[in-house]
Amino acid sequence: MMPISPLRPQLSEASAPLTHDVEVIDERGRRSVIAIPAERPLTVYVDKRELVTLMTLGGAPEALILGYLRNQRLVKSIAEIESVQVDWSVDSVAVVTRNGIADVEERTSKKVVTTGCGQGSVFGGLMDEIDQIALPPEARLRQSVVYKIVDIIRTQHSIYKQAGSVHGCALFTSQGELLYFFEDVGRHNAVDAIAGRMWLDDVAGGDKVFYTTGRLTSEMVMKGAQMGIPFLLSRSGTTQMGHMVAERVGMSLLSRCSGKHFLLLTGHERLEFEPQLLAAAG
Repeated sequence: MMPISPLRPQLSEASAPLTHDVEVIDERGRRSVIAIPAERPLTVYVDKRELVTLMTLGGAPEALILGYLRNQRLVKSIAEIESVQVDWSVDSVAVVTRNGIADVEERTSKKVVTTGCGQGSVFGGLMDEIDQIALPPEARLRQSVVYKIVDIIRTQHSIYKQAGSVHGCALFTSQGELLYFFEDVGRHNAVDAIAGRMWLDDVAGGDKVFYTTGRLTSEMVMKGAQMGIPFLLSRSGTTQMGHMVAERVGMSLLSRCSGKHFLLLTGHERLEFEPQLLAAAG
């Protein structure tokens, strides 16, 4: 791994409580207290200009903002960012860049609201750079590693198990080792938080596997491709546009990953099947 850039931005450490307790009454009139996922607005200001408001759990707000700026293609390098300071007392985050963002008005004027939850949105020109993305053709993933990843996710301690109503995303090595796991009210926020953490830790995506609990929409596939990740797994399904984007960038897309079952939709050549695994399971 290359050394982390000395121009690492100054970051606040403003993780917020992830759940909120409420009293409920069930169908039998019994009262109890349950935890529900927190949800709070976070308005992003870049160089004092209001950019967007995201709805988030608030568990990793600094990584979320870094990943959002990266995946919206507003900044090309983390070295361009001087600081990210979150202030929950006013539900906002101040981002200061070192040299400003060129043509920021024009680049943020056209906004496309995408399918999916959690205020997932991208600025215009989502497909403009797709033909410039080249995922490593030599990357391979064994069937046994797919099962290992699914099993790790199944046993992962999570807000979803405690309170439900959130999405989770995770980054694994090609050997099935868990590197990052984030949850948020929207899968777009969770994937942006991982993108931000990869940036901070100078982690490349060419030999990594991305897992999401959410649908494999075009934006999810595009974000994975922008992070250079050749494998995208989900326990859910995909969309026609997600499938098309995956084929176009040469990504291996696996959906309906549950237990021993999965559907490999694209990038067939990268998956190494191991028939003996199913034979042993009977």
